Amino acid sequence: MPVYQYKARDRQGRLVEATIEAEDLRTAARLLRDRGLFVAEIKEPGKGLQAEVRIPALERGPGLKDLTIFSRQLATMLGAGLTLLQALAILERQTENRKFREILKQVRTDVEGGMAFSEALSKHKLFSRLYVNLVRAGETSGGLDVILDRLAGFLEKELELKGKIRSAMTYPVIVFVFAVGVAYFLLTGIVPQFAQILTDLGSELPLLTRFLIAVSDLLRAATLPLLLLAVALFFAYRWYYGTPQGRRVIDRLKLRLPVFGNLNRKTAVARFSRTLALLLSSGVNIVEALDITKGTAGNSVVEEIVEAAKLKIQQGDPLNLTLAQHPFVFPPMVSSMVAIGEETGALDTLLSKIADFYEREVDEAVASLTAAIEPLMIIFLGVIVGMIVAGMFLPLFKIIGTLSVQ
Repeated sequence: MPVYQYKARDRQGRLVEATIEAEDLRTAARLLRDRGLFVAEIKEPGKGLQAEVRIPALERGPGLKDLTIFSRQLATMLGAGLTLLQALAILERQTENRKFREILKQVRTDVEGGMAFSEALSKHKLFSRLYVNLVRAGETSGGLDVILDRLAGFLEKELELKGKIRSAMTYPVIVFVFAVGVAYFLLTGIVPQFAQILTDLGSELPLLTRFLIAVSDLLRAATLPLLLLAVALFFAYRWYYGTPQGRRVIDRLKLRLPVFGNLNRKTAVARFSRTLALLLSSGVNIVEALDITKGTAGNSVVEEIVEAAKLKIQQGDPLNLTLAQHPFVFPPMVSSMVAIGEETGALDTLLSKIADFYEREVDEAVASLTAAIEPLMIIFLGVIVGMIVAGMFLPLFKIIGTLSVQ
Protein backbone atom coordinates (compact mmCIF):
# COMPACT_ATOMS: atom_id res chain seq x y z
CA MET A 1 0.00 0.00 0.00
CA PRO A 2 1.41 3.45 -0.93
CA VAL A 3 2.65 5.82 1.76
CA TYR A 4 1.76 9.51 1.35
CA GLN A 5 3.43 12.53 2.92
CA TYR A 6 1.09 15.26 4.05
CA LYS A 7 0.92 18.66 5.70
CA ALA A 8 -2.27 19.50 7.55
CA ARG A 9 -3.64 21.57 10.42
CA ASP A 10 -5.61 20.26 13.35
CA ARG A 11 -8.63 21.91 14.98
CA GLN A 12 -6.32 24.07 17.12
CA GLY A 13 -4.55 25.36 13.99
CA ARG A 14 -1.30 23.50 14.66
CA LEU A 15 0.70 22.27 11.66
CA VAL A 16 1.03 18.50 11.40
CA GLU A 17 3.58 16.88 9.06
CA ALA A 18 3.62 13.09 8.83
CA THR A 19 2.82 10.13 6.57
CA ILE A 20 -0.25 7.98 6.01
CA GLU A 21 -0.89 4.67 4.25
CA ALA A 22 -3.80 4.60 1.81
CA GLU A 23 -4.88 3.01 -1.46
CA ASP A 24 -4.74 6.33 -3.35
CA LEU A 25 -4.55 10.10 -2.87
CA ARG A 26 -8.32 10.50 -2.53
CA THR A 27 -8.53 7.82 0.17
CA ALA A 28 -5.59 9.39 2.02
CA ALA A 29 -7.29 12.80 2.00
CA ARG A 30 -10.55 11.28 3.25
CA LEU A 31 -8.80 9.46 6.09
CA LEU A 32 -7.11 12.69 7.16
CA ARG A 33 -10.43 14.57 7.12
CA ASP A 34 -11.96 11.80 9.23
CA ARG A 35 -9.25 12.48 11.80
CA GLY A 36 -10.28 16.11 11.96
CA LEU A 37 -7.33 17.42 9.97
CA PHE A 38 -7.48 20.13 7.31
CA VAL A 39 -5.15 18.99 4.52
CA ALA A 40 -2.80 21.62 3.06
CA GLU A 41 -0.58 19.33 0.95
CA ILE A 42 -0.43 15.63 0.22
CA LYS A 43 1.89 13.73 -2.11
CA GLU A 44 3.40 10.31 -2.66
CA PRO A 45 7.16 10.05 -1.99
CA GLY A 46 9.16 9.06 -5.03
CA LYS A 47 6.99 10.95 -7.56
CA GLY A 48 8.17 13.85 -9.68
CA LEU A 49 11.51 15.65 -9.77
CA GLN A 50 11.83 15.58 -5.98
CA ALA A 51 11.60 11.81 -5.83
CA GLU A 52 13.48 10.32 -2.90
CA VAL A 53 15.85 7.51 -3.83
CA ARG A 54 15.99 4.93 -1.05
CA ILE A 55 18.81 2.41 -0.76
CA PRO A 56 17.82 0.08 2.12
CA ALA A 57 21.43 -0.86 2.94
CA LEU A 58 22.33 2.82 3.40
CA GLU A 59 19.26 3.83 5.42
CA ARG A 60 19.90 4.68 9.05
CA GLY A 61 18.31 2.24 11.44
CA PRO A 62 16.70 3.39 14.69
CA GLY A 63 19.17 4.16 17.46
CA LEU A 64 19.24 5.13 21.12
CA LYS A 65 17.95 8.63 20.40
CA ASP A 66 14.91 7.28 18.50
CA LEU A 67 14.18 4.84 21.32
CA THR A 68 14.49 7.60 23.93
CA ILE A 69 12.07 9.90 22.11
CA PHE A 70 9.64 7.01 21.55
CA SER A 71 9.69 6.08 25.26
CA ARG A 72 9.14 9.66 26.41
CA GLN A 73 6.27 10.26 23.97
CA LEU A 74 4.60 6.92 24.73
CA ALA A 75 4.82 7.56 28.49
CA THR A 76 3.29 11.02 28.03
CA MET A 77 0.40 9.75 25.89
CA LEU A 78 -0.41 6.85 28.22
CA GLY A 79 -0.28 9.22 31.18
CA ALA A 80 -2.73 11.52 29.36
CA GLY A 81 -5.28 8.70 29.11
CA LEU A 82 -4.76 7.32 25.59
CA THR A 83 -4.90 3.58 25.11
CA LEU A 84 -1.74 1.72 24.14
CA LEU A 85 -3.03 1.04 20.61
CA GLN A 86 -4.00 4.69 20.09
CA ALA A 87 -0.57 5.85 21.26
CA LEU A 88 1.26 3.32 19.07
CA ALA A 89 -0.79 4.33 16.02
CA ILE A 90 0.05 8.01 16.55
CA LEU A 91 3.76 7.31 17.07
CA GLU A 92 3.83 5.07 14.00
CA ARG A 93 2.45 7.90 11.86
CA GLN A 94 4.75 10.55 13.32
CA THR A 95 8.01 8.58 13.24
CA GLU A 96 10.30 9.84 10.48
CA ASN A 97 12.74 6.90 10.50
CA ARG A 98 11.28 4.40 8.01
CA LYS A 99 12.80 1.31 9.63
CA PHE A 100 11.56 2.35 13.06
CA ARG A 101 8.11 3.00 11.59
CA GLU A 102 8.06 -0.56 10.23
CA ILE A 103 9.00 -1.91 13.67
CA LEU A 104 6.23 0.09 15.36
CA LYS A 105 3.75 -1.13 12.76
CA GLN A 106 4.66 -4.75 13.53
CA VAL A 107 4.43 -4.10 17.29
CA ARG A 108 1.01 -2.45 16.90
CA THR A 109 -0.23 -5.33 14.73
CA ASP A 110 0.94 -7.89 17.31
CA VAL A 111 -0.73 -6.00 20.16
CA GLU A 112 -3.96 -5.73 18.15
CA GLY A 113 -3.78 -9.51 17.70
CA GLY A 114 -3.78 -10.02 21.47
CA MET A 115 -0.04 -10.28 22.15
CA ALA A 116 1.34 -8.61 25.28
CA PHE A 117 3.20 -5.36 24.59
CA SER A 118 6.41 -6.67 26.17
CA GLU A 119 6.24 -9.85 24.08
CA ALA A 120 5.71 -7.81 20.90
CA LEU A 121 8.76 -5.68 21.75
CA SER A 122 10.92 -8.73 22.47
CA LYS A 123 10.68 -9.77 18.79
CA HIS A 124 12.86 -6.80 17.79
CA LYS A 125 16.56 -6.36 18.61
CA LEU A 126 16.06 -2.61 19.10
CA PHE A 127 14.38 -3.29 22.45
CA SER A 128 16.95 -4.69 24.88
CA ARG A 129 16.30 -7.27 27.55
CA LEU A 130 16.34 -4.43 30.08
CA TYR A 131 13.65 -2.57 28.14
CA VAL A 132 11.43 -5.63 27.65
CA ASN A 133 11.66 -6.72 31.30
CA LEU A 134 10.78 -3.27 32.59
CA VAL A 135 7.79 -3.04 30.25
CA ARG A 136 6.70 -6.49 31.47
CA ALA A 137 6.98 -5.25 35.07
CA GLY A 138 4.87 -2.22 34.13
CA GLU A 139 2.20 -4.43 32.56
CA THR A 140 2.09 -6.63 35.66
CA SER A 141 1.83 -3.70 38.09
CA GLY A 142 -0.61 -1.70 35.95
CA GLY A 143 1.76 1.28 35.89
CA LEU A 144 3.13 1.06 32.36
CA ASP A 145 3.18 4.84 31.94
CA VAL A 146 5.24 5.23 35.14
CA ILE A 147 7.72 2.55 34.04
CA LEU A 148 8.04 4.09 30.57
CA ASP A 149 8.65 7.47 32.16
CA ARG A 150 11.48 5.98 34.24
CA LEU A 151 12.82 4.22 31.16
CA ALA A 152 12.78 7.47 29.19
CA GLY A 153 14.70 9.21 31.98
CA PHE A 154 17.20 6.36 32.10
CA LEU A 155 17.72 6.42 28.32
CA GLU A 156 18.09 10.21 28.33
CA LYS A 157 20.87 9.94 30.91
CA GLU A 158 22.50 7.10 28.93
CA LEU A 159 22.32 9.20 25.75
CA GLU A 160 23.84 12.17 27.57
CA LEU A 161 26.61 10.00 29.05
CA LYS A 162 27.52 8.50 25.67
CA GLY A 163 27.53 11.97 24.11
CA LYS A 164 30.00 13.24 26.70
CA ILE A 165 32.32 10.26 26.24
CA ARG A 166 32.13 10.66 22.46
CA SER A 167 32.95 14.37 22.68
CA ALA A 168 35.97 13.62 24.87
CA MET A 169 37.28 11.07 22.37
CA THR A 170 36.45 12.92 19.15
CA TYR A 171 38.74 15.96 19.47
CA PRO A 172 42.05 14.10 19.95
CA VAL A 173 41.17 11.68 17.14
CA ILE A 174 40.43 14.57 14.73
CA VAL A 175 43.67 16.36 15.63
CA PHE A 176 45.67 13.13 15.33
CA VAL A 177 44.20 12.35 11.89
CA PHE A 178 44.85 15.95 10.79
CA ALA A 179 48.47 15.73 12.00
CA VAL A 180 49.01 12.44 10.16
CA GLY A 181 47.49 13.97 7.00
CA VAL A 182 49.72 17.06 7.18
CA ALA A 183 52.80 14.92 7.87
CA TYR A 184 51.97 12.63 4.93
CA PHE A 185 51.51 15.61 2.59
CA LEU A 186 54.81 17.18 3.66
CA LEU A 187 56.76 13.92 3.53
CA THR A 188 55.46 12.78 0.14
CA GLY A 189 54.95 16.15 -1.56
CA ILE A 190 57.42 18.69 -0.16
CA VAL A 191 60.35 16.67 1.22
CA PRO A 192 61.19 14.98 -2.14
CA GLN A 193 61.53 18.41 -3.80
CA PHE A 194 63.84 19.64 -1.05
CA ALA A 195 65.80 16.37 -1.20
CA GLN A 196 66.44 16.87 -4.91
CA ILE A 197 67.65 20.44 -4.33
CA LEU A 198 69.95 19.38 -1.49
CA THR A 199 71.32 16.48 -3.55
CA ASP A 200 72.11 18.84 -6.43
CA LEU A 201 73.96 21.15 -4.05
CA GLY A 202 76.08 18.21 -2.91
CA SER A 203 76.12 19.21 0.76
CA GLU A 204 76.40 16.77 3.67
CA LEU A 205 72.94 16.25 5.16
CA PRO A 206 72.23 16.25 8.93
CA LEU A 207 70.93 13.07 10.57
CA LEU A 208 67.38 14.47 10.92
CA THR A 209 67.25 15.35 7.22
CA ARG A 210 68.51 11.91 6.17
CA PHE A 211 65.90 10.31 8.40
CA LEU A 212 63.08 12.40 6.88
CA ILE A 213 64.22 11.58 3.34
CA ALA A 214 64.31 7.86 4.20
CA VAL A 215 60.77 8.04 5.63
CA SER A 216 59.63 9.97 2.55
CA ASP A 217 61.07 7.34 0.21
CA LEU A 218 59.43 4.57 2.23
CA LEU A 219 56.00 6.24 2.19
CA ARG A 220 56.10 6.92 -1.54
CA ALA A 221 57.22 3.39 -2.35
CA ALA A 222 54.97 1.54 0.10
CA THR A 223 51.80 3.63 0.56
CA LEU A 224 49.49 0.87 -0.69
CA PRO A 225 51.14 -1.94 1.34
CA LEU A 226 51.02 0.26 4.46
CA LEU A 227 47.32 0.98 3.90
CA LEU A 228 46.63 -2.73 3.43
CA LEU A 229 48.61 -3.44 6.62
CA ALA A 230 46.51 -0.88 8.53
CA VAL A 231 43.28 -2.46 7.24
CA ALA A 232 44.58 -5.94 8.14
CA LEU A 233 45.49 -4.77 11.67
CA PHE A 234 42.02 -3.25 12.08
CA PHE A 235 40.28 -6.50 11.13
CA ALA A 236 42.73 -8.50 13.25
CA TYR A 237 41.78 -6.30 16.21
CA ARG A 238 38.08 -6.82 15.49
CA TRP A 239 38.60 -10.58 15.30
CA TYR A 240 40.67 -10.69 18.50
CA TYR A 241 38.14 -8.55 20.38
CA GLY A 242 35.45 -10.96 19.21
CA THR A 243 37.11 -13.82 21.11
CA PRO A 244 36.38 -14.18 24.87
CA GLN A 245 40.08 -13.97 25.79
CA GLY A 246 40.71 -11.00 23.50
CA ARG A 247 37.71 -9.09 24.81
CA ARG A 248 38.82 -9.70 28.39
CA VAL A 249 42.37 -8.47 27.68
CA ILE A 250 41.26 -5.34 25.79
CA ASP A 251 38.48 -4.47 28.27
CA ARG A 252 40.93 -4.78 31.16
CA LEU A 253 43.31 -2.49 29.28
CA LYS A 254 40.50 0.04 28.74
CA LEU A 255 40.04 0.28 32.50
CA ARG A 256 43.79 0.70 33.14
CA LEU A 257 44.71 3.27 30.47
CA PRO A 258 46.65 6.21 32.01
CA VAL A 259 44.16 8.94 31.07
CA PHE A 260 41.02 7.31 29.71
CA GLY A 261 41.00 4.40 32.18
CA ASN A 262 39.71 6.56 35.03
CA LEU A 263 36.95 7.92 32.80
CA ASN A 264 35.99 4.41 31.67
CA ARG A 265 35.81 3.15 35.27
CA LYS A 266 33.59 6.04 36.39
CA THR A 267 31.34 5.50 33.39
CA ALA A 268 31.05 1.79 34.22
CA VAL A 269 30.08 2.50 37.85
CA ALA A 270 27.53 5.14 36.80
CA ARG A 271 25.93 2.79 34.24
CA PHE A 272 25.86 -0.17 36.66
CA SER A 273 24.30 1.88 39.46
CA ARG A 274 21.71 3.60 37.26
CA THR A 275 20.61 0.37 35.57
CA LEU A 276 20.35 -1.67 38.77
CA ALA A 277 18.52 1.16 40.56
CA LEU A 278 15.96 1.38 37.74
CA LEU A 279 15.31 -2.37 37.76
CA LEU A 280 14.99 -2.65 41.55
CA SER A 281 12.69 0.38 41.80
CA SER A 282 10.48 -1.20 39.11
CA GLY A 283 9.96 -4.37 41.13
CA VAL A 284 12.46 -6.71 39.46
CA ASN A 285 14.10 -9.10 41.97
CA ILE A 286 17.80 -8.51 42.58
CA VAL A 287 19.07 -11.76 41.00
CA GLU A 288 17.25 -11.10 37.73
CA ALA A 289 18.16 -7.40 37.95
CA LEU A 290 21.87 -8.25 38.22
CA ASP A 291 21.58 -10.68 35.32
CA ILE A 292 20.04 -7.94 33.14
CA THR A 293 22.51 -5.31 34.39
CA LYS A 294 25.40 -7.59 33.41
CA GLY A 295 24.23 -7.42 29.79
CA THR A 296 24.34 -3.61 29.78
CA ALA A 297 27.81 -3.24 31.34
CA GLY A 298 29.67 -2.91 28.03
CA ASN A 299 32.87 -4.27 29.59
CA SER A 300 33.66 -7.95 30.17
CA VAL A 301 35.59 -7.21 33.39
CA VAL A 302 32.54 -5.49 34.90
CA GLU A 303 30.31 -8.28 33.56
CA GLU A 304 32.41 -10.88 35.42
CA ILE A 305 32.14 -8.90 38.67
CA VAL A 306 28.35 -8.57 38.32
CA GLU A 307 28.01 -12.28 37.51
CA ALA A 308 30.08 -13.13 40.60
CA ALA A 309 27.85 -10.85 42.69
CA LYS A 310 24.73 -12.59 41.37
CA LEU A 311 26.10 -16.04 42.29
CA LYS A 312 27.11 -14.82 45.77
CA ILE A 313 23.63 -13.39 46.37
CA GLN A 314 22.09 -16.74 45.41
CA GLN A 315 24.34 -18.27 48.09
CA GLY A 316 23.11 -15.74 50.65
CA ASP A 317 25.93 -13.15 50.59
CA PRO A 318 25.16 -9.42 50.27
CA LEU A 319 25.97 -7.44 47.12
CA ASN A 320 28.40 -5.09 48.86
CA LEU A 321 30.69 -8.00 49.78
CA THR A 322 31.47 -8.82 46.13
CA LEU A 323 31.84 -5.17 45.13
CA ALA A 324 34.27 -4.59 48.02
CA GLN A 325 36.53 -7.34 46.60
CA HIS A 326 37.05 -5.26 43.43
CA PRO A 327 38.04 -1.78 44.68
CA PHE A 328 39.82 -0.91 41.42
CA VAL A 329 36.46 -0.85 39.58
CA PHE A 330 34.06 -0.26 42.48
CA PRO A 331 35.73 2.10 45.01
CA PRO A 332 35.13 1.65 48.77
CA MET A 333 32.58 4.50 48.73
CA VAL A 334 30.38 2.47 46.36
CA SER A 335 30.49 -0.76 48.38
CA SER A 336 29.88 1.21 51.61
CA MET A 337 26.79 2.98 50.22
CA VAL A 338 25.49 -0.32 48.82
CA ALA A 339 25.94 -1.88 52.28
CA ILE A 340 23.91 0.95 53.84
CA GLY A 341 21.22 0.51 51.18
CA GLU A 342 21.00 -3.23 51.86
CA GLU A 343 20.78 -2.69 55.63
CA THR A 344 18.08 -0.01 55.38
CA GLY A 345 16.07 -1.62 52.57
CA ALA A 346 16.64 1.40 50.31
CA LEU A 347 19.16 -0.10 47.90
CA ASP A 348 17.53 1.42 44.81
CA THR A 349 17.65 4.91 46.36
CA LEU A 350 21.32 4.59 47.35
CA LEU A 351 22.21 3.24 43.91
CA SER A 352 20.51 6.26 42.31
CA LYS A 353 22.62 8.55 44.50
CA ILE A 354 25.78 6.66 43.48
CA ALA A 355 24.79 7.04 39.82
CA ASP A 356 24.17 10.78 40.27
CA PHE A 357 27.57 11.20 41.94
CA TYR A 358 29.50 9.29 39.28
CA GLU A 359 27.67 11.00 36.42
CA ARG A 360 28.87 14.31 37.88
CA GLU A 361 32.35 12.78 38.17
CA VAL A 362 32.20 11.85 34.48
CA ASP A 363 31.20 15.44 33.63
CA GLU A 364 34.19 16.80 35.54
CA ALA A 365 36.55 14.17 34.08
CA VAL A 366 35.45 14.98 30.52
CA ALA A 367 35.89 18.72 31.13
CA SER A 368 39.36 18.20 32.65
CA LEU A 369 40.36 15.79 29.90
CA THR A 370 39.26 18.17 27.16
CA ALA A 371 41.10 21.07 28.79
CA ALA A 372 44.29 18.99 29.12
CA ILE A 373 44.19 17.34 25.70
CA GLU A 374 43.64 20.52 23.68
CA PRO A 375 47.08 22.09 24.35
CA LEU A 376 48.77 18.67 24.18
CA MET A 377 47.32 18.04 20.72
CA ILE A 378 48.44 21.49 19.54
CA ILE A 379 51.96 20.79 20.86
CA PHE A 380 51.92 17.36 19.18
CA LEU A 381 50.91 18.89 15.84
CA GLY A 382 53.55 21.62 16.23
CA VAL A 383 56.31 19.10 16.99
CA ILE A 384 55.45 16.95 13.94
CA VAL A 385 55.36 19.89 11.53
CA GLY A 386 58.35 21.57 13.24
CA MET A 387 60.54 18.47 12.88
CA ILE A 388 59.79 18.21 9.17
CA VAL A 389 60.38 21.92 8.54
CA ALA A 390 63.59 21.91 10.62
CA GLY A 391 64.89 18.81 8.85
CA MET A 392 64.45 20.51 5.48
CA PHE A 393 65.80 23.94 6.32
CA LEU A 394 68.80 22.99 8.49
CA PRO A 395 70.91 21.97 5.46
CA LEU A 396 69.93 25.18 3.66
CA PHE A 397 71.02 27.27 6.64
CA LYS A 398 74.29 25.31 6.73
CA ILE A 399 74.89 25.95 3.01
CA ILE A 400 74.07 29.66 3.36
CA GLY A 401 76.44 29.88 6.34
CA THR A 402 79.23 28.21 4.34
CA LEU A 403 78.72 30.59 1.41
CA SER A 404 78.78 33.61 3.75
CA VAL A 405 82.14 32.52 5.21
CA GLN A 406 83.60 32.13 1.72
